[in-house]
Amino acid sequence: MKTLRRIYVVDFLPRAILTSIFVSLTLLIAPMTSAQTFDEIRSAAQQGDMEAQYNLGIMYDNGQGVPENDAEAVKWFKLAAQQGDMVAQSRLGDMYANGLGVPENDAEAVKWYKLAAQQGLMNAQFRLGVMYDNGRGVPENDAEAVKWFKLAAQQGDMVAQFSLGVMYDNGRGVPENDAEAVKWYKLAAQQGNIYAQFNLG
Repeated sequence: MKTLRRIYVVDFLPRAILTSIFVSLTLLIAPMTSAQTFDEIRSAAQQGDMEAQYNLGIMYDNGQGVPENDAEAVKWFKLAAQQGDMVAQSRLGDMYANGLGVPENDAEAVKWYKLAAQQGLMNAQFRLGVMYDNGRGVPENDAEAVKWFKLAAQQGDMVAQFSLGVMYDNGRGVPENDAEAVKWYKLAAQQGNIYAQFNLG
């Protein structure tokens, strides 16, 4: 089997892509109606409404109806995250991992990714796997990376599927297993992952 060098298509996504992903998630998880003005959302957020806090964070993060302000985005993501909003937790992890609105802090990123990952959020599970794989904010640990890649892969994350294939292909964190590697490469390839397609030959 042809094997790529250790490669992850996504370590931390560019800001524009991250923003589009999380805006889409916001529309699914905490939709804002056209009747909701910024003032109404802010008022609800200030009163402790978790969804409003997350939505306000997205508005500041994107510059939607307000000037873009990473520090304000972090403030509101954190308030929602502290109430247990898993998407806010993962988004806060991204802010710490990329130094947006806060000094870059991998240990804080891991903390928030883990809280979201433990609630089953696919994106956070994958990102946590990357942190363990690269030793960012935690000691490098292939077995932990495999654990989180697998959880995300089982939910259909194609980059996690590819990454899990790489781990099986190279015997990292798991015994080397070509059949398992092929299984995960195929699943990623079927979703259009070109690196998995290459590894399958």
